[in-house]
Amino acid sequence: MARHRPLGTARTGSARYAFALAAALSLAAPANAQSGGDGFLFKPPSGTVAFRAGFDHARAGSDLFDFTTDQLTVDRGDFSGPTIAGDVSIRLSRRADVLISIAHSRARNRSEFRHWLDNAGLPIEQTTTFRRVPLTGSIRTYLAQPGRSIGHFAWVPARFSPYVGAGGGVMWYRFAQTGDFIDFVTTRVFPDAFDSSGWTPTVHGIGGVDISLHPRFALTTEARYEWGKAELSSDFAGFDRLDLSGFTLTTGISVRY
Repeated sequence: MARHRPLGTARTGSARYAFALAAALSLAAPANAQSGGDGFLFKPPSGTVAFRAGFDHARAGSDLFDFTTDQLTVDRGDFSGPTIAGDVSIRLSRRADVLISIAHSRARNRSEFRHWLDNAGLPIEQTTTFRRVPLTGSIRTYLAQPGRSIGHFAWVPARFSPYVGAGGGVMWYRFAQTGDFIDFVTTRVFPDAFDSSGWTPTVHGIGGVDISLHPRFALTTEARYEWGKAELSSDFAGFDRLDLSGFTLTTGISVRY
């Protein structure tokens, strides 16, 4: 005689399955929230890691730049160029971070003497390279709360978080010229290389904004003005200290951790 499963047993099995599915979903939800899927983090971030790129406008205000632009076919703006930057911040308070940053900018230009030719009537050509690598620390202060806590287990980032800051550090620089040059006393043309590099103190001010794209990620745009001067090597004897100041504008991605 065939046996039939009682209807109550089938219903009990379905109920157990539904309960197990609900439990699995309830366990998955916090993990998703922690990753930002629900628009918040479980706690305020400890800081950020940022990578940016942009343009560095060199002030080029010292007499070596004056001499170079007067004698060679380069302009003051030719010492500006693209830059890349990265930094790590550590949260000090609800609206303040300490920021460790490094950047690199480089300009390289081919040129010739404006008013002289060689004995064959050909241009006297050379290449000038100008590099700057600031390594700095800053205190960054947000003008409004960069996020808010909800209860004890959720932190929601603000959509826009403008900030200002200031700091200082050191900058490595290099100013180099290679190619053919002219002796203004004898008018002799000769090949040579002139180079000056080293480290020097620097200070800066910054201003920017974080635009939240996700609880973990933000689009960061930053403007920075850097002040600095450096003693030149004996290759450039007779010139004043080299102006390393400039204005930088960069945009990139910040990752909250």
